[in-house]
Amino acid sequence: MPLRWGGEAARIAVIPGDGIGKEVTPEAVKVIRAATAKAKRPLEFVELDWGADKYLKEGVTLPSGAVEMLRDEFDAILFGALGDPRVPSNQHAADILLGLRFKLDLYVNARPVELLQDRLTPLRDRKEKDIRFMVFRENTEGLYVGMGGFFKKGTADEIAVQEDVNSRKGVERIIRYAYDYARQNGLNRVCMSDKSNAMTYAHDLWQRVFKELKQEYPKIESRHLYIDTLAMEVVRDPSQFEVIVTCNLFGDIVSDLGAQLAGGLGLAPSGNIHPGRTSLFEPVHGSAPNIAGKGIANPFGSVLASAMMLDFLDWKPEAQVLREGVRSALKESFVTPDLGGMKQTVEVGDWLAKYAEKSL
Repeated sequence: MPLRWGGEAARIAVIPGDGIGKEVTPEAVKVIRAATAKAKRPLEFVELDWGADKYLKEGVTLPSGAVEMLRDEFDAILFGALGDPRVPSNQHAADILLGLRFKLDLYVNARPVELLQDRLTPLRDRKEKDIRFMVFRENTEGLYVGMGGFFKKGTADEIAVQEDVNSRKGVERIIRYAYDYARQNGLNRVCMSDKSNAMTYAHDLWQRVFKELKQEYPKIESRHLYIDTLAMEVVRDPSQFEVIVTCNLFGDIVSDLGAQLAGGLGLAPSGNIHPGRTSLFEPVHGSAPNIAGKGIANPFGSVLASAMMLDFLDWKPEAQVLREGVRSALKESFVTPDLGGMKQTVEVGDWLAKYAEKSL
């Protein structure tokens, strides 16, 4: 068993998955190794071949005992991407990624939104200082639990029902996490977003829990916005936000909106976190089968997700070096075609690894 969370050793499960996940994940591992080498931190990577190839060959998505193995034998999981046109149903992706989120109880989906270079935002006259906030999405409940069904499927009278599940425990722990994050990081504003004017049962629960919890954090400015208003306000003036917390579906949407304001999904990292337990970190760009195998995938999202993972392990200096490396590469325009450059995925990974070696 490794020394966990703040110790000197770490054991990382690596799941590259499908498509460009197989291209960007090795580059992230390369950069992590470079950043941690001088500190001489004992670090072990164990690659797992879970993805479309395994599913098509063996019919296996999440292997038996996988959850227990990850929970008991690893400190963190570095994830690539899932999705393959050979599996139109995307069943393997749902079983693996959603399966790990639910079965490891990774109830925090953390999505930092940070503009790293002024030129990358589509918003006029906005600077780096104007776009810097964190979205916390409840990650194990809501409309993503898969409860529901069909009646008279395939007929003119078909009815489809999807259940939205919200528990007191689930709502309270994600809102409390958002407040604690704000307090620990010297932030002053927390905004909770729901649609309680239309979802009068599920989001009434969010309203009541939020009203109770904000009393425990009197030094933090607490604000509520309906999700449609939040989306408009994030575009109009993103600088007003520091921490946003919301449900699974709305968090999925507003965090992608934020990612686009900060330069696109190629720069967007995420953490799937349960404090004190094995947690999973991934870029959010997906498997991008249209560019897979061309060597032009942007590795920045995976490297920034790795920085989140190192923060989780309490390896702060190394995490900061990864972020500074991405920022420096952007400043020097040493980037892949999606960001206007001509560099290959491996070239960018090599550049970031050399930056990390020099910085430490």
